[in-house]
Amino acid sequence: MDTLEPNQIKSGDEVYVIYRNPHVPTVANIKAAEIVPHPRDENSLALFLNETFHVIEDDDALFASEEAAKKAYEDVYGLE
Repeated sequence: MDTLEPNQIKSGDEVYVIYRNPHVPTVANIKAAEIVPHPRDENSLALFLNETFHVIEDDDALFASEEAAKKAYEDVYGLE
């Protein structure tokens, strides 16, 4: 997968993620998100998605383009 490394992102970047619906675990969508300063740790960045801050985890897959996220989605789920 063509994902971004944590050292490649900076505040203000738009990234794309494959986001699982927490209420319906079998549903996943590609969503645009913004990289922002972490609200509680000035030395860290966070993902702002669906009006919520998310800590960026080591295993998060962040994509530079919607097309890259779609390709990864198709590779993982076998769907278009």
